[in-house]
Parts: sequence; C-alpha cells; structure tokens
Amino acid sequence: MPVFYNLNATEKREVLIVILQIVRNLDDASLVKAWEQSIARTRLFFKLLEECLTLFEHRKPADSMLLGSSSRSPVGDGPTSPKYSDRLSPAINHYLAEASRQEVRAPGTPENVYLWQRVNSQLSSPGQPYSLREALAQAQSSRIGASAQALRESLHPILRQKLELWEENLSAAVSLQVLEITEKFSTTAATRSIFTDYGKLDCVTSILTSFFSRSQPLTFWKAFFPVFNSVFDLHGATLMARENDRFLKQIAFHLLRLAVFRNDNIRKRAVTGLQILVQSSFSCFKQTARLRVVLTITLSELLSDVQVTQMKSDGTLEESGEARRLRKSLEEMADECKCCSILRECGLPESAVVAISERSAENQWSWSEVKCLSDCLLLALDASLEHALLASVMNMDRYAAAESFYKLAMAFAPVPDLHIMWLLHLCDAHQEMQSWAEAAQCAVAVAGVVMQALVSRNDGVWSSDHITALRKICPMVSSEIASEASAAEVEGYGASKLTVDSAVKYLQLANKLFSQAELYHFAASILELVIPVYKSRRSYGQLAKCHTMLTNIYESILEQESSPIPFTDATYYRVGFYGERFGKLDRKEYVYREPRDVRLGDIMEKLSHIYESRMGGNHTLHIIPDSRQVKAEELQPGVCYLQITAVDPVMEDEDLGSRRERIFSLSTGSVRARVFDRFLFDTPFTKNGKTQGGLEDQWKRRTVVQTEGSFPALVNRLVVTKSESLEFSPVENAIGMIETRTAALRNELEEPRSSEGDQLPRLQSLQRILQGSVAVQVNSGVLSVCTAFLGGEPATRLRSQELQQLIAALLEFMAVCKRAIRVHFRLIGEEDQEFHSQLVNGFQSLTAELSHYIPAILSEL
Repeated sequence: MPVFYNLNATEKREVLIVILQIVRNLDDASLVKAWEQSIARTRLFFKLLEECLTLFEHRKPADSMLLGSSSRSPVGDGPTSPKYSDRLSPAINHYLAEASRQEVRAPGTPENVYLWQRVNSQLSSPGQPYSLREALAQAQSSRIGASAQALRESLHPILRQKLELWEENLSAAVSLQVLEITEKFSTTAATRSIFTDYGKLDCVTSILTSFFSRSQPLTFWKAFFPVFNSVFDLHGATLMARENDRFLKQIAFHLLRLAVFRNDNIRKRAVTGLQILVQSSFSCFKQTARLRVVLTITLSELLSDVQVTQMKSDGTLEESGEARRLRKSLEEMADECKCCSILRECGLPESAVVAISERSAENQWSWSEVKCLSDCLLLALDASLEHALLASVMNMDRYAAAESFYKLAMAFAPVPDLHIMWLLHLCDAHQEMQSWAEAAQCAVAVAGVVMQALVSRNDGVWSSDHITALRKICPMVSSEIASEASAAEVEGYGASKLTVDSAVKYLQLANKLFSQAELYHFAASILELVIPVYKSRRSYGQLAKCHTMLTNIYESILEQESSPIPFTDATYYRVGFYGERFGKLDRKEYVYREPRDVRLGDIMEKLSHIYESRMGGNHTLHIIPDSRQVKAEELQPGVCYLQITAVDPVMEDEDLGSRRERIFSLSTGSVRARVFDRFLFDTPFTKNGKTQGGLEDQWKRRTVVQTEGSFPALVNRLVVTKSESLEFSPVENAIGMIETRTAALRNELEEPRSSEGDQLPRLQSLQRILQGSVAVQVNSGVLSVCTAFLGGEPATRLRSQELQQLIAALLEFMAVCKRAIRVHFRLIGEEDQEFHSQLVNGFQSLTAELSHYIPAILSEL
C-alpha cells in the first residue's frame, strides 16, 4: 500500500482498474475468501474500493452548487480530471469500453443506439479526428493537453460531449460495481462467517458514506436505495447504535442534501432513504426520539449550506426553490397516502417501510410519530426561513427579531447545544433593548435545560423539587427537553457539556438581570437554587456572598411593600392587527409587555414607525383610537389598522365578575412574584351608540384576554388565545364605584403594621384615600350617584334588589369613612389638625346631603 499511495492519480486509476477487472471475474466464493483472512485485510480491501469511488468520481459543474460548497464535499481531482489513458493494455481498455456502455442515453436516443454512435456521422471535418482516442493522443502529442482543462477545451464540441458521457458512464460503472460488492459483503457479514469489525461494521459504514459524499448519476441512485434498504434491514441495530453516531449523522446529512435536489427522481429516493432510517429507528428503539435529534442537528448544518431565500424582482426576499423542495420532501416523508407509490417508483416493495421486521414480534411503525418527526423538522426549516426573511428589518423591528430567535430556540429544542445557543442570542437581543425581565427569563431557561439534564442522570446537587421551583419562575422549563437532552449525545452535541458550573453561571446571570428589572422575588428564588451547590462544595466564601445578596434583596422587597405608591414593574398593552399587508399578523391580537415608564402614546408612536417603515409609502396605516370591538369586515380594504389599548394584569385570585373598579387591585396586599397570563380592560358605552353618557345611561364592557404563556416571558409580546366579555349596567357601575372606595379604605385600616416606624407611610396613604372620598371638593361623585339613581324618576326604574344594593353600598361606605376619620385623628400630630378638621366638615356635609335621599343614614351613623 505505501507504494500505491506514492503513485499519482493517473497511475492509481490504472492500478485500480486492474483490481476491478480481477474482482469482476471472481466468483462469490473466491470473493468471500478474501474477507476471511483478517480484519486488517478486509479493511484494506474496502479502502481500495473507496479509492475507486474517489478517483473515478465524475462531477459536473452544476454539482458544485450543492456539493462543492458543502463542508462535507470531498477533496480530490476536479471534474476535469482525465480518466482516459492510452498506456493501458487492450484487456483493460476493453473493460473500460464495456464499463462506459451502461444504460445512460440521451433523451430521445433509440434503445439500441448510444450517443456516440449516433453522432459519429457528424465528424466529417478533415481537421478533426474521427476517434476520441486519436483526438486525445493528438492533443497530448502537441502538448495542448498539458492540463486537463486545456485538453478538454481542445476537443471538438461533439467529442467533448462524448468524453463527458464516457467519463460519466465509467464513473457510474465503477460505483455500481463497488455497490454490488458491498451488497455481497453485507449479506455475508450477516452470517458472521468473515473477519470484520462486527461492533461498528466500519467497512460498510465507510463505503456507504463514500457513496453519499460523491457525485453520482441517477443510474446509480436507482440501484443504490434497494441495497441501502437491505443493509439497514440486516444490520440496522449495529448501524443505529451510539458507536455509529458519526456515520448516522453523515448519512442523515446527505439524505437531507439529496432531498433538496431539483431532479425529482433523486429527491424522492432521498425521501425513501429517510423513511428507511425511521423504520430502523422503530425496529431498534421502538421510537424516533434519538433519530429526531440526529436529523435536527444535520438539518441545522445543511441550512448553513443551502440558500433558503432568494431575491424577488421588487427587491424583497422570498422562499428559495431549495427550501421549497426540502419542505416538500419532509412532508412526503410522513405522507401515508403517497408512501406506497414513492416506494414502487424507487424500486422498493411497498412493505419495505411498514412491514414487520424478522427480528421484531410486532410492527413498531407509527405514522403519527413519523408525522411528529416531520413537523419537528419543518418547524426548524420554517424558523430558519423566517429568520432569514427578517434579516433586513431586525434592527428596526426588535419585537419580530426577538420572536425569530425564540422560534429558532424552540425549533431546535431537541438538541441542547443548539437550543442554548439560540436562547443566548435571544438573551443578548433583550439586553440590547433593556428588556431585563425577558433577558433574565432566557438565562433561567438555559439554566433549566442544564439542570434538567443533570437531574435526569442523577449527576448534580439538584432534585425534581428544584426543577419545580424553577418552573414557577419560567414555565417554559419543560420535562420534554430533559429527555431530549439525554438522547442528544451525538458527536459533539450533547449532555456531556451540561455541567453544574454552567448551570450556576446562568443562574447568577438571571439573578443579576432580575435585580435590574426590580423583580426581587424572582431574584431571591434564583439565589436559593445556587446555595445548595456551594453548600455541597463547602464554599463558605461564596455562601457568605449569596446570603449578603439575599439580605439586600429582601430589604428591597420590604421597601417595595411599604411604599405608599403601588409598585409597578411593567405596563401592558393589547395590540390588534387588521390588514392583509400585516401578513401572518392580520386579525391577530397580542399583549405587549413594556417598561413601566412607557405610556400609551409612546407605544403608539413606536409601532406606527415600525410598520410604516416596513410597508413603504404605498400603504396607509391607521390607529383605531378606542377599545371598541373591531369588525374586520367593516374596515376599509387596502388599509392597515392598529388598535392599541392599555390593559391591566389580572391577579390569580381576582374576581373578574366583580363590579368594583380596578384602580387599587394591584396595590392591595404585599408585593408578589408577578406572573400574568390574563389581562383586562374596561370599555364604556351606551345603548344609543355613544361612548360616554350620564351615570344613568353609562354601561361598561369588561374584556378579559388570555395569552399563550405568561409574562414575563422569553419574548416581549404574546399572542391572545382567548377573549371574553362581560357587561355591567349603569347601576352596577355606580355600586361598583362605591364598593371600590369602600374596599380601599377598609384595606388601609385592616392592613397589619409591624412597628411604630410604619405609622408615617400608613398616615400618608390613609390621608390620600380619605381626601378622595370625603373631602368637600371631590365628594360630588357619591352625590351624583344619588342624584342619578335615587332622585325622582330614575329610582322608580330600579329593581327592588338593585335599589337595596345601592343603599347598602352607600351606608357601608359612609360607615367606613367615619371609622377611618377616627383612626386618622389618632395618628396625626399638631401640624395635621387643620386637614383633619376639613375631613370632618366634608364628612358631615356629605352625610347631610345623602340624608335627602336616604333618611336612615342619620340613624345608621
């Protein structure tokens, strides 16, 4: 062999042709004896066959579009490498002549007439030799053929075409002979009667990889896939084992690459090859989780080589032909209706995919699971395509950019390395936008992937309880990802990179980002997950730092809870999109989470700028100024509309059917970890069509929307999945307004205070609420309710129950005001005596006015 490797390419071909001629004339028994010597000799035999595939490969210039740009493409002589030699013996030239006369004919050529036979009559020029042999010899003798390219270009076009066809046929003949030998070896190896590495079958895996990595004509692929099916049927358990991860990943890559080809015959055979891998996965593992990981990895690598977008005439991007063909192939892989016809077309029996294997007691094939596998790959393709299409607007539309990174992270979730990579890209994008809570959620999600992998293999300091605690912070942390992580140990992609130190790193990043977002409850929970690690390592210095940070965090929480101004971590807006120009967003509603200082006008201006820039000057964008229900069919066609409404988050225990106003709903009680997935807004309306009216005519519609997931999330906006409405009559509105003020006062009076130092904040908040309830200048609200519903004709229109509820609400309100004034007197000093007198006078005046409508109020108070 050292002598062989010292030869040049032409000399190697001559030697290999001799070997192929010898092997071709051997009977099967003699051939098998060559494999019964030793494992080393068997490997050497197949190494020579690989050299045949390399040195006789014929690559057309078009092949480089997909194969040449790939990192998997072989390095060897180019497509112009000369394979014709005049020094070969007549016997070997006879072999070449036979080999080149394979069934490869130009379209329209009769069955018994080959291309070079048909065009010979055209070679009548005296300056051009009749024979290709003579032409090549003449070019070489005149030194025209000093290089392979110059030799080829010196030929007459017809002779050049003949040489091209000759080389293609020769390449196909060599590949077909090697394929025939490989099939015989596979069949013999199944009997365990020869010397080879049965643990990995490296002779088979290396030769199959060589077949895929070389440019092959359709003639070869027609013969290849029945053999491919036979090999996996006989040796599927070995070929699908973890020891052959690299082989499986390479085969999956090349099958996906062939699934992009324009030639539909080759593309359909790639679909069949994928189905054969799925069948082997079912036979060996009874499921496809591991194969899904491998295909997801290889799809990611393929998409870095394939152009998924192309430019349209108007300068915009669209899905490329390669992406469309790949999508079609992935869909056909899971198409039960087309399966049989594709198998027949590819020369395989209809039972090749779904038949019961001889080594299995039952058929494990499941079309639903194959469909799930196909959908997973299509999701990755769609996410990559959408990311590429958004490339030009990434810097302007940060919402769409964040969603694009999020979709990529979810699409590649079966592979922890890829999942984490896209989550970190998303985290960086949020930090650039100063969306600290969303960036923190990305860090938590990364830590969750690592922690779940460690817990699943009992290789860490955490337990399932810690994962549950992490899921309360980031609901996206899923047990499904843990199972995928354990399956993803595939040649550099896998759980071996998921360590305790990496989890601690991202937990600390999450703690820092939550603190920047002032979500201290989350920050405290994160640190409590880090502490067990330092305890197990007895890292007392790190433990001291953690407890110091916890002390500061808890002090910040106390400060938030004791503040007279309710703490707000963010503002929320419902945004509706209406108009065909919005594309996938048309007629969808989202809830946006914005920083707490962003007002309604700010987000209106921001979104208007984003979508006006994306639409150009040919389309009009209107903002719907109110929160009324939109009927899309009544909107002006060709115009795009945005409806932006401020919404309030709904607490878990909140009664959405309550008539009370919600201005104090988030300020009651202590500050809690703020996770919201429901939001509401109130819309005033009247039965006569006007938005506003008098108290006796003013209705209210309360709309509650639910999002797909909860905030804070991995993205700044979540789609609305459910919307419900509830209407309140005018008198219910009035009762609700009074009950709201009563509840706010009662909450202030009954809230426990821990020390005398809390008296000042309590006094300030009590004064603020009392001033808005009984001060002379503002108590017209209660009086206007009495005038509207208890005076004259309106009172006769109320039902008895409504009248009693209204009077009861007014009496309770006045009783709580009286109690609050007494508490206020005990808390004030000399400097507040005058203000207290104003409150007393306001209360007495209000009581006197109400007595005209409710005489019993004097005895009640």
